[in-house]
Amino acid sequence: MPWKECSLMDERLKFIARLLDGEKMAAVCREFNISRKTGHKLLQRYRDSGLHGLTDRSRRPYRQQGNRLKNHLCAAVIAVSR
Repeated sequence: MPWKECSLMDERLKFIARLLDGEKMAAVCREFNISRKTGHKLLQRYRDSGLHGLTDRSRRPYRQQGNRLKNHLCAAVIAVSR
């Protein structure tokens, strides 16, 4: 019997569909092998944005790091070290 190929989006849709059918969060999360925290996050993203909310999101920070040097300060440090 060949392996069934499935995408991550298909699995997320199946997960949401089962929750919307009334199954308990803990049982569905256990079956899909994810934490309840992740399950609640996916459900909230679906409620907020629909199907688009289930796609992968960037993990890039929204802002620069607070302790990062400004470009002109970085250039000055490099100039002094040379």
